[in-house]
Amino acid sequence: MIDREAVRDTAKYLRQVRPIDPEELVDYVGGTPHPAVVRAVLREEAFDLGLRELADGTFVPVDDEPAPRPGWGPESFPETHARAVEDLLVERHGANWHRGESGDGLRETITRLKTDYYRRNDVEYDAETALGYAIYHLPNYYAAVGYVLDDLAERGRLPRTLRVLDVGAGTGGPALGLCDYLPDDAVVDYHAVEPAAAADVLERVLAETDRNVRTTIHRDAAESFDPGTECRDGFDLVLFANVLSELDDPEGVAARYLDAVATDGSLVALAPADRNTSIGLREVERALVPPGSEVSIYAPTLRLWPDATPTDRGWSFDRRPDIAAPAFQRRLDEAGDPDTDADESDDGRVPGDGTFRNETVQFSYTILRPDGDRRTAVRASPDRHARMAEMERHVTNRIDLLAVKLSRDLTDTDDANPLFRIGDGSQSVDHYAVSTADDPLNRPLPAADYGDVLRFENVLCLWNDDEAAYNLVVDRETIVEHVA
Repeated sequence: MIDREAVRDTAKYLRQVRPIDPEELVDYVGGTPHPAVVRAVLREEAFDLGLRELADGTFVPVDDEPAPRPGWGPESFPETHARAVEDLLVERHGANWHRGESGDGLRETITRLKTDYYRRNDVEYDAETALGYAIYHLPNYYAAVGYVLDDLAERGRLPRTLRVLDVGAGTGGPALGLCDYLPDDAVVDYHAVEPAAAADVLERVLAETDRNVRTTIHRDAAESFDPGTECRDGFDLVLFANVLSELDDPEGVAARYLDAVATDGSLVALAPADRNTSIGLREVERALVPPGSEVSIYAPTLRLWPDATPTDRGWSFDRRPDIAAPAFQRRLDEAGDPDTDADESDDGRVPGDGTFRNETVQFSYTILRPDGDRRTAVRASPDRHARMAEMERHVTNRIDLLAVKLSRDLTDTDDANPLFRIGDGSQSVDHYAVSTADDPLNRPLPAADYGDVLRFENVLCLWNDDEAAYNLVVDRETIVEHVA
């Protein structure tokens, strides 16, 4: 047995003096334990001690400064992660996993997953389903989470010593994105809650993460797991990535895990961008943050009127540059009979037509904070700004307002006027900013990022009967300013 307390006390002392060498600690610890045992204890205690392990095996203090924005924008899924997935496929189906019966089976599995998703059917995750899910979703989920973390990192809300709870972690796309997003000198205590066969895939891909990422997988259902047993002081980050729509009671489950967030921590939830799951995410968001709540919506759907809650459908999502399909997606997509056309094939596809490539990075998200913090503290003023909840009274008038940009350009043709969803947190129906003139005074509208706050001056309010929505017309008489 080793005196763990002696190791901890000695490490606390030496961390202020010099890098800690496990072999040196042997002389300070009773019983002359083997250096390998001391090293193992240090690794287990490193997070709580605020230490990270260097490549030479010594331990040094973690920087107190929060994690910076790394310039996230992955063009491809990292090869190390891709190899871990392909190794699993080879182990299960052999080197030609993408061909023959195994390839047909995986394509059928992915097709069934997509069908069940759009029909909102329950999915049972066996080993084959988990692999199909990993093939199709790992890369874009990997990319998406980093763009969300940018909102926290830009204002120093992502600590270098980070305790994470990933609820419904799946096959690990968001987990890998999180680990790669953080700087090399970060230390992570990562806990995953995943009861299904996906946990086997998760375990394998997490094995490739940095030595300073301590991982624990809890093979429990989100509904039954008690986060308080793992962290009494709360987690710095509780993550729900593309899982809320699969729960019978998403609001109740999310509320329970919100209680497990540290006072200065964040709950981050992501969802696919389609109508049902995106709106479902907003319903959970609004249930967790009623008017007067101490919990705040940090981003992106800021409530610019503190006494208001939106009641519109809330379909809001971001889109980022595509991520190139990794080799395992390309192999599966290109395999099959090259002489078969779409009309003759069993699955209605031609090999190589892109059916099994998933390169689109498009997602909805919310960030909640128990401490009431917001990405920007700006608020609307009744003396200066029209309230979207009262937009009916302003139809055909020019008005000033404050709003959050809640979409990229929603048009799909070059000759259409750019169209952007906007909101101020009080709206009961959809509002869109329509740019009818390219002018230096209103270019902040197309230039602004998703979630940014904009000030509109002299914008024309019109009712669009076809869409049952308000159009705020941005023309040459309109000034748009980037607020935050």
